[in-house]
Amino acid sequence: MLTKDRSFYKSFLRLCITLMLEQAVVLSVNLADNLMLGTYSEAALSGVAAVNQIQFIFQQVVYAASNAMIVLGSQYFGKGRFKEVRLLASIGMRAALLLSLLLFLLVSFFPAQALSLFTSDATIAKEGILYLGIIRFSYPFFAATALMLGTMRIAQAVKIALKVSVVALIINVSINYLLIFGRLGFPEMGAEGAAIGTLAARIVECLIVGHYMLKKEKKLEMRLRDYLKIDGLMMKDYIKIGTPVLITSGLWGVANALQTVILGHMDASAIAAQSISSTFFLLLKVTSVGASSAAAIIIGQTIGAGKKEKVKEYSRTLQCMFIGIGLTLGMIMFLIRIPLLSVYQISPETRALANAYMLIQSVVLCTMSYQMPVNTGILRGGGDTRFTMIQDIVSIWGIVMPLSLLAAFVWKLSPVVVIMLLNADQVFKCIPACIRVNRYKWIKNLVREETK
Repeated sequence: MLTKDRSFYKSFLRLCITLMLEQAVVLSVNLADNLMLGTYSEAALSGVAAVNQIQFIFQQVVYAASNAMIVLGSQYFGKGRFKEVRLLASIGMRAALLLSLLLFLLVSFFPAQALSLFTSDATIAKEGILYLGIIRFSYPFFAATALMLGTMRIAQAVKIALKVSVVALIINVSINYLLIFGRLGFPEMGAEGAAIGTLAARIVECLIVGHYMLKKEKKLEMRLRDYLKIDGLMMKDYIKIGTPVLITSGLWGVANALQTVILGHMDASAIAAQSISSTFFLLLKVTSVGASSAAAIIIGQTIGAGKKEKVKEYSRTLQCMFIGIGLTLGMIMFLIRIPLLSVYQISPETRALANAYMLIQSVVLCTMSYQMPVNTGILRGGGDTRFTMIQDIVSIWGIVMPLSLLAAFVWKLSPVVVIMLLNADQVFKCIPACIRVNRYKWIKNLVREETK
């Protein structure tokens, strides 16, 4: 039976819509690079697309650090224990900044080797290295911003994220216009110009969020000194919950990056087609990402408040909402693919491949919009972080990736068939997700007893 609790619908829709719009604007920063470089040079577009695969993996592990904090923090927030939330914010920030430092050092010392994983084309690699040389400085700013926004999500203070993302988008598009094409007397810099635009946007974004977090946010009352505090028991809990989340996100990021590796080594136009189609796919997918984040917060806070029957009621209602979201997104992807592709100045072969990819992604959106919010929203928000990790290891690394590699390099099948195989897990993961969520064994109280 679905819930009749109006406060649930109000909270969920407010969180979901705000987080969805925030994610859409964040992705639009990359979309701006993609669209502008698509009209500038296909080599520059492909080079930046290759670098973005590295960034995608990085973003997933940073979000994992944030999500682990949210899973635990939401339950403590539901109990009204804000001191523990502040300790978790400090632990999450340290983890995210460490990850950003590791990637910065890796791409600084081995830029060519990192790009060679995603393309064997010398021209594309050259453009990618130019972009990477600048964009790497944005990593710590992105990490800090993501963790601060994650902390505010625990307290359901989400409006600032949308506002600051709009500011970042305006900055990025403006600088892109000036520096990619060399307008108004500025030098024509191509991929490097796009990198400068994104870096400037990330710096401003971080400064604004930091100011709001430390000066304006009233529920948690975080201060700079709170980021210097650490707690051994809380760190232990964070690692226990966060390790499966980090493994899941990292492996999922690598799997997505391997799509570019596989397609990039199959056909010269396949990587550009994948970049175009995946950009719009990710833009629509933000609805499901917003739904996942909203579900995790609400489920975590409800468990923290000790309302187990409400948790079950909410989970049934959320599943119905996820199905409706999926059907809507799949239809939108199907209908907009032709007008969107007409914007790009690309070869007929690239256009045909991108169209085929988008048809496949129309179906994928329907099923992904159910299984992903169930796995990363309801189950993870309920404290069950291991199930998704095990499911992904078996489905992606035991089935999808081996079959995709065989199809691409042994059986020599077309890129379209390979794309179908690469996304197959988004369909069949619906079954175990549905079984798991409706057995309710995932409901776990992660809150430690308060010490006196």
